[in-house]
Amino acid sequence: MRKKKIFLVDDDELIVMIFATSLRAEGYEVRAETTTDDIVNKIRSWFPDIILLDVNLPGMSGIEILKELKGFRAHIIMLTADDSAETAVKAMKLGAADYVTKPFNMEEVKIVIRNCLEKMRLEQEVEHLRKISCEYFEKEMVGESEMIRDLREKIERLAEARVPSILITGESGTGKEVVARNIHRLMYESECVPRREPFVAVNCAALPEHLLESELFGAERGAFTDAKADRKGVFELANGGTILLDEIGEMNPGLQSKLLRVLEERVVRRIGGKEDMPVEVTVIATTNKNLSQAMKNGEFRNDLFFRLSTFYLHVPPLRERKDDIPLLARYFLSYFCRRYNRKAIQKFSEEAEKCLVSYNWPGNIRELKNVVERLVVLENAAEILPRHLPHWLSAQSPAGNAPLDQYFVLPEGGISLEDLEKSLIVQALTRANHNQTLAAKLLNMSYYALRYQIKKLKLEQEEGEEVEESIK
Repeated sequence: MRKKKIFLVDDDELIVMIFATSLRAEGYEVRAETTTDDIVNKIRSWFPDIILLDVNLPGMSGIEILKELKGFRAHIIMLTADDSAETAVKAMKLGAADYVTKPFNMEEVKIVIRNCLEKMRLEQEVEHLRKISCEYFEKEMVGESEMIRDLREKIERLAEARVPSILITGESGTGKEVVARNIHRLMYESECVPRREPFVAVNCAALPEHLLESELFGAERGAFTDAKADRKGVFELANGGTILLDEIGEMNPGLQSKLLRVLEERVVRRIGGKEDMPVEVTVIATTNKNLSQAMKNGEFRNDLFFRLSTFYLHVPPLRERKDDIPLLARYFLSYFCRRYNRKAIQKFSEEAEKCLVSYNWPGNIRELKNVVERLVVLENAAEILPRHLPHWLSAQSPAGNAPLDQYFVLPEGGISLEDLEKSLIVQALTRANHNQTLAAKLLNMSYYALRYQIKKLKLEQEEGEEVEESIK
């Protein structure tokens, strides 16, 4: 990892020596100038991350240099002996990231530099996520099945309504985060252009409890051993935009209570802080966990569940939207051919696509994407045939433990597919004593898919299950 580069401009040689020595000891690469000769070109050609710029310089003032550097990617910190508000406001309006006043407290200067570097990192991350969200809306939301069309419609309605919190459920690899990014984009971006509203994602399963709390809510300096400076949490950083709490089912109950307070009162308090700060943020939570069971086990708070699940979406597994598999496979084939500059491969054969459709894809879209990427890199054939596929795909027979014609024979006069589907669902419901969760298992489909078919076929049951029992 390269050292962060700091360019220092000050006509006081003693200050230059103290700053350079202290900052190099912190691990920074430092370049210092005591004159303004060709200073703008020197700065631009060195590509620093941070510029420490004295306001009062001979020849060319720091404010004039600041104007010349407008739009330059580095964060500029002004050094001034004038602590008046007028000087600070003028510098900030011209693009300065911060300022410090003489006589300098070196520890304060280091904190200001660290805060600027952290802000730069977050800005780069947010910009990257904005670009990703634009691409994902157009390219990753691939599919024309009824389930996906229904999901798109709900996404548009939730985004238009600007609802404050949303719960997204679904198996691992189904694209829950893609759905979240789409909601954010539709809420804040009418066109695929950069906007100021941030999208910040936090993986609740990837961080220990104490780090996750600090990540979410921030911390005041001295709140714990490693808190050497004030630190904003992601709720503050996402203010005005969207925060994604990925795998919220892994969050411990103690932290869940603090999150519930944020959702209800829309304020956050940093660790070690004494003041509440208001936040306006859309909270989107995702999980592949059975929250109903987690609540029964005391692992997930009921009140947080009901607060989040006012608006919820379920992303169906790939095995329940098999019509979309060829579309997704073709999209990934085109995408990876461009990425790896592979022009030889043109398409999947009809037989290869049948193999893809017959497989149940336990890893969902992520698994399909990985399979296609491997094919693009390793194969040179113009057409992907069954023999090119991984062995567990090319050896597939239609999904299930045995051929369907072992159990069903098409009558000579034909049959209504809708009537057959309705009959099987009614039989499953009857055998399961109208427990829709058990009926779904008998039909090898998810609860949501069964509910969708019941609604589609107008087979509404008198005894509905509670919402929390439906979240898988």
